[in-house]
Amino acid sequence: MLEVAEVAPEFSLPNQKGVIVNLADFRGKKVVVYFYLKDETSGCTKQACSFRDYYDEFKKRNVEILGISFDNKKSHRQFIEKFNLPFQLLSDINTYVATIYGVYGEKVIYGKNYMSIHRTTFLIDEDGIIEYIFRKVRPAYHAKDVLEVL
Repeated sequence: MLEVAEVAPEFSLPNQKGVIVNLADFRGKKVVVYFYLKDETSGCTKQACSFRDYYDEFKKRNVEILGISFDNKKSHRQFIEKFNLPFQLLSDINTYVATIYGVYGEKVIYGKNYMSIHRTTFLIDEDGIIEYIFRKVRPAYHAKDVLEVL
């Protein structure tokens, strides 16, 4: 499991347009990398809209936002269009990035075990170092919680 002060693992993933996004491209800026379960589900929509509602404040602070889930680019495009999301959503279809970030694992809901993303957010500094990890996320208030740490 990753910890604060460690180097954030590099990744390259396609965004909603199919363009490959590399974490390294954001050196010199802080980056919020948030892992979420699925486009257009209740909690994930609240979380994404929270970032949308505070997006201007993140931009003023030179902070990029990247959302990552297992959804494909078509699903991401629809999610972005439906909720007017101003940031990129990345597709981790093969679970590689979620696995190296330690956020893919077993969950138990209603007595059933399954593998999924554990809703987690990483604040990565200008040099690619993990500055803060949010392991307990309140979806509707998450952007505000992240801004309080900045």
